[in-house]
Amino acid sequence: MASRLAPSDSLLDHPEWQYLDLMRRIWEHGDERVDRTGVGTRSVFGAQLRFDLSGGRMPLLTTKRVYWKTATREFLWFLTGDTNIRALCAQGVEIWTDWPLDRYRRETGDPIERADFSRRIVEDADFAARWGDLGPVYGRQWVDWPVYEPAGEGLFRQRAGGVNQVAQVVESLRNNPGSRRHIVEGWNVAELDAMALPPCHKTYQFHVAGNRLNGLLYQRSCDVALGLPFNLWGAALFIRMLAQQCDLEPGELVWMGGDTHLYLNHADLVEQQLARTPSGAPRLELIRRPDSIFDYAISDFVVHGYEPQKALSAPVAV
Repeated sequence: MASRLAPSDSLLDHPEWQYLDLMRRIWEHGDERVDRTGVGTRSVFGAQLRFDLSGGRMPLLTTKRVYWKTATREFLWFLTGDTNIRALCAQGVEIWTDWPLDRYRRETGDPIERADFSRRIVEDADFAARWGDLGPVYGRQWVDWPVYEPAGEGLFRQRAGGVNQVAQVVESLRNNPGSRRHIVEGWNVAELDAMALPPCHKTYQFHVAGNRLNGLLYQRSCDVALGLPFNLWGAALFIRMLAQQCDLEPGELVWMGGDTHLYLNHADLVEQQLARTPSGAPRLELIRRPDSIFDYAISDFVVHGYEPQKALSAPVAV
């Protein structure tokens, strides 16, 4: 196992060491266990990382390439409330394709290749409607949490238009910054069984200190090698967008993990990444302020100073 190497004092303080130290702790001391996927993990319970977002700083890993535009497109998709992968596949974003693909193969017996499945999702609206929906995941809960109202005779019906938690947080940050209720929650117990995957990054809370906006993400389950780099970026992006919309400065991202794990079949990735040294200080510029947090486009985000080391890949456990 590689030990920490840092050739200068500035690199000793690089915020990415937090991530690498967590990865090392899990790999060397984590509890080895059988998990839902059958792949097996090494896991610790309860972890925390903290990142300063001032001056445009972002927790964008440099010890491997993180495809931040892909992560940003996914986050913007969440904000639409859409739950069908068609819009993602049309942008070349395949983060969610494996779950519908796995269901399609199981139910039809068709061993279709991933690329062919994704292409058909984009080209065939009826096929996408039948096979591309993920259930009421993330964005649906964020911007359209279902509300039910009495319909008489002991029955209830779903109200047209649910709770838009994101819009409510924007309003509360603007009008009641000292509130302790700036929360966006994805864990809707009543709808978990209808989701392709229950939310891993489940709870976001925001806190205003002076003119600085801090954010906390609690993640119930975290794939440190593949998922966490995207989750850190998404949470920091959320803070940056909210801060801009609410005339605040970005403060600190606090990330907290419950079951925080590495998959056993990610050994090559882990060993290679732990042998690398972080460098650089990537920064995010928001080049436009839309009228609403729901109106951002991928062209509104520019990253400066990002020179990552080579990409590292590993299989996704579905």
